[in-house]
Amino acid sequence: MIRFKQLDVWKEAKELALLTYRITELFPKSETFGLISQMQRAAVSVASNIVEGSGRQHKKEFVHFLYLSLGSLYELLTHAEIASEVGYVDHNDYSLL
Repeated sequence: MIRFKQLDVWKEAKELALLTYRITELFPKSETFGLISQMQRAAVSVASNIVEGSGRQHKKEFVHFLYLSLGSLYELLTHAEIASEVGYVDHNDYSLL
């Protein structure tokens, strides 16, 4: 059994990535290489760093990747706030993110 699939934090991160993809589908096409790309990559990075860290041999390495994941989460938060302020994300979707 793959260990990361049992982690609640990974499950939540994966849901965040899926939600991000659904929300950014509604953005203007002019943002394809801007906010859409940045938000999707940051969201996927949150879950990916958890997975990568869980595969490491030492707890200290896992913690390092959790911090990288947290950094990606903050990056996504910044992108979501900007998207909200320019009118691409409504209040409900912003709250979900």
